[in-house]
Amino acid sequence: MTATLISESADGPDGRVLRRTAAERFAHWVDSGAANLPLPGSGATLRRLRTLHDLGRADLSLARLAEGHSDARAILHELGAPVPAPGERWGVWAAQPPGSVLHARRDSRAGWRLDGVKAFCSGAHSCTHALVTADTEDGRRLFAVATDDAGCSPVEGSWQAVGMAGSDTPEVRFTDVPARPLGAVDAYLRRPGFSHGGVGVAACWLGGARGVADVLLRAARRREPDQLLAAHLGTVDVLLYGAQCVLGKAAEEIDATPLEDGERAIALASRARAVVADVCARVLDEVGRALGAGPLCHDAEHAQRVADLTVYIRQHHAERDLAALGTLLATADEGALDAEGWGDA
Repeated sequence: MTATLISESADGPDGRVLRRTAAERFAHWVDSGAANLPLPGSGATLRRLRTLHDLGRADLSLARLAEGHSDARAILHELGAPVPAPGERWGVWAAQPPGSVLHARRDSRAGWRLDGVKAFCSGAHSCTHALVTADTEDGRRLFAVATDDAGCSPVEGSWQAVGMAGSDTPEVRFTDVPARPLGAVDAYLRRPGFSHGGVGVAACWLGGARGVADVLLRAARRREPDQLLAAHLGTVDVLLYGAQCVLGKAAEEIDATPLEDGERAIALASRARAVVADVCARVLDEVGRALGAGPLCHDAEHAQRVADLTVYIRQHHAERDLAALGTLLATADEGALDAEGWGDA
């Protein structure tokens, strides 16, 4: 598959436009040098999260592609591999839903080869490279691939989403594709940056919620004073402020212990993601109740942003992720995972 900015066979004219727009913005973002964000734990994690937030506020599909590229850059650095070269656009294709299986086999003549199907491959038509998890005889490993190989092809029609349509996230079929292994078995999951990356995704979500709330703020400023509208706006502001503080605290903790890869890092990311996902859902509800159907029916940009955010926050697995956090807390040593939200006294 040759990496192009958009597939000519993408489904539907609207989806094609959204994918093309996001892909072009993504390419410009990378080529401009803006993609060289501070690495997690580098002392400037807050700046990294703020950039992802601001991208999400402007365009959640762009933010999804940018977050993937930024995460790939951090993973490559963490695993001792060269970071993306100028002009390269990377994705991280590591989802493991039921049904789609990608296998890696060792070829004595040509290294490793990939065969099978990978689901949820954001930027499938616009990424030049990807980090991909695949099953081997010894366990799951991470591989780097170039997407211009003839055996790498998106499965057309496998991304039917209205929300996040522009993120271009279909299944990708691999047929005898050469791959370069990175790290040992399960290195992708066991590195400190796995949890850090999850916080970056939450920053994108929060930016999307801020974009949804912008419509409510503009409505309140141009209408006659309305106490109900003002109450909704105040509620939304408090929600967004609280989530922003949580991400700020998470950035501070990541910078303080950048190599933390144990239960505390997992709890930090799980808490931050859960708070932000809940805030995003509540902001969607508050703005909808405040403004009714009007903006959803007459403001295409707002309607798309609402649809995008609704889909994107489902990357948080709701009660399943909360159950995982609860299990972690219940099995850890007493006090080992206590939240440190008060800071130094």
